[in-house]
Amino acid sequence: MIRSLSLALGDLLDPRLLGIVMRSLVITLLIFVGLGLLLAWALNGADPCAWLSDATCELGTAASGLGAFLLAVLLLWLLFPAVAIGVISAYMDRIIGLVETRHYPEAAVRARPIGWSAGLALGLRSALRLLLYNLIALPLYLVLLVTGVGTIIAFLLVNGLAFGRDLGEMVAARHGDRAARRAWLRASRGDRALIGLVVSAVFLVPFANLFAPVLGAAMIVHAYHGGQESRR
Repeated sequence: MIRSLSLALGDLLDPRLLGIVMRSLVITLLIFVGLGLLLAWALNGADPCAWLSDATCELGTAASGLGAFLLAVLLLWLLFPAVAIGVISAYMDRIIGLVETRHYPEAAVRARPIGWSAGLALGLRSALRLLLYNLIALPLYLVLLVTGVGTIIAFLLVNGLAFGRDLGEMVAARHGDRAARRAWLRASRGDRALIGLVVSAVFLVPFANLFAPVLGAAMIVHAYHGGQESRR
């Protein structure tokens, strides 16, 4: 995994990959801005006190705006990995192709591009799975807040396993037949889980988290082709 990480960090300096990161970031942020505006509209005039008792505390424009902002920040922390994966998946075939062309040109020539639509479908499936996993784990996150680090550990485990699986599928989809892909996915579970943990950890670091999906994809590419070369 050390080899995969060091090579992937070097790949992040490719201006073509940086351009993809910037485009996906703009789209991701626009999604959350839209979500914040939708929350502000939904909360304006709402009466949360009436939901719990006979008292009233109708939210005005300022209060609903503040509530929407706080909720948007919470959702940004919780949903950013899922949304980022979903958005950048449309570019995933190109990302993987760029890394393969740079380091594994023979494999890049033999690869079957999955196209942006298939990549987007894989990414949306991954995003929905991440969203579901995190919603299920949300009560656990809240309970573990008192431990100081328990929530972070749970976040790493929940998202790490999902990232390792989903990114692995995106890379393997370009190579071999169905049986070969399944065999590699079974054999590489440990390596992909470790890579997923690294990606999840990067998602917790402000600004660095912008590069997490691309870093993870590049690491999986190196893990896949490094393993193929070692078996020759």
